[in-house]
Amino acid sequence: MARRREAVVRGAVSAGLVGPRAPLAGFLDADGIRRSVADLQAAFADVPEVLHTFAVKAGSLVPVLRLLAERGMGCEVASPGELAQALAAGVPPGRIVLDSPAKTWNELAHALDLGVAVNADSLEELHRIDVLLDGATPRSTLGLRVNPQVGAGAIGAMSTATAHAKFGVALHDPGAVEQVVRAFATRPWLTRLHAHVGSQGCPLELIAAGLKETYDLAERINAELGRRQVTSLDIGGGLPVNFADDEVTPTFAEYVQHLRRAVPGLFTGAYALVTEFGRALLAKNGFLVSVVEYTKESGGRRIAVTHAGAQVATRTVFMPEAWPLRIGAFDPRGREKTAPDVVQDVAGPCCFAGDLVARGRELPELEPGDLVVLLDTGAYYMSTPFTYNSLARPPVYGFTTAGGGTADQVRFGTVREGQTLRSVVVESGLDQVEALVSLVPGPEGGPGTD
Repeated sequence: MARRREAVVRGAVSAGLVGPRAPLAGFLDADGIRRSVADLQAAFADVPEVLHTFAVKAGSLVPVLRLLAERGMGCEVASPGELAQALAAGVPPGRIVLDSPAKTWNELAHALDLGVAVNADSLEELHRIDVLLDGATPRSTLGLRVNPQVGAGAIGAMSTATAHAKFGVALHDPGAVEQVVRAFATRPWLTRLHAHVGSQGCPLELIAAGLKETYDLAERINAELGRRQVTSLDIGGGLPVNFADDEVTPTFAEYVQHLRRAVPGLFTGAYALVTEFGRALLAKNGFLVSVVEYTKESGGRRIAVTHAGAQVATRTVFMPEAWPLRIGAFDPRGREKTAPDVVQDVAGPCCFAGDLVARGRELPELEPGDLVVLLDTGAYYMSTPFTYNSLARPPVYGFTTAGGGTADQVRFGTVREGQTLRSVVVESGLDQVEALVSLVPGPEGGPGTD
């Protein structure tokens, strides 16, 4: 892995994709993404009916969605923008699932018109769907998201099955299960249950506990209604990623083995399954590369100032204990550095003191012109930038290698071009530049009147 990564970094430098004139870029491993999808599909290979969807929020780049679709994946979307991206990538509507706690009337109507599957997030949302359907038979598969309230993982913000989580119908609240059963009884078109326990920081035991409650609820609904109305279960995603080293753990196979022990009924074929993995498919298949612009000393500690900060590593900067990143140190030619380790901070370009992607980290001594590589950043980091300081979005490139080969055997393709300064200015209101100065002042500087 390390040799292959160095070959890619050296190839990127040689190709001019990163360096003094291109100080920050993201790189996605197309071969690795294909392997991850294959591992997921193999883990569920003996399940009679399963739709694997990719959580678009983890990699909202159309070429990424296209690659995943080409490998048989659908998409889980949580906004109009993500739905538009999935459709643009050629994902058929019937292989798209819409999840969101705040779907508008228009968003619901659009999804129903397309035949996109919808997981309602509340009983109130079901009432909106009632109105929109107006007695018609839906083209879409329609489900209800429930919150099994099994508790939090290590990162509270990533845990969606807590007592007060904003998602789904809280099953342990008084009368909630009875309300859910009635909702299904009065809506023959409601055929799916959905649950997602959380993402990073949620152990397999917690995920399994939430899915067991969901499975048991499906069995209860079908038993009380005297028919198999719930025919599919959307079991979400949330497989945590190991950010400590290059090992992929837990694997999709380990996840499935754990579920088989905890909820064997999931795998009998009684229910079609839907999955919604995101980070686990992409995180280890990408990295960010930044030039070290300056180095300095402050309070006896060395600081390397780079172009990778909060605008790309937002979670790491604001929640460093929850989202630590491994940092690789390379020389200006893209060769991994072997100098003695020095305790140093790795800082980003944003204009606030906390913009650090590594604090007090032992790394080979960094010098201006060197490269830092932010590892395991294939999900979220390069596809969901934070526009602090109006920093331009960096370019993203995909790559493939020939048998792990050398730098001259790496092939690159542009996934997203870097944002131009012109685009930054346009997005900040260039076409409306006179909008405020043209407003006529009201009396004594107060609001104007017509």
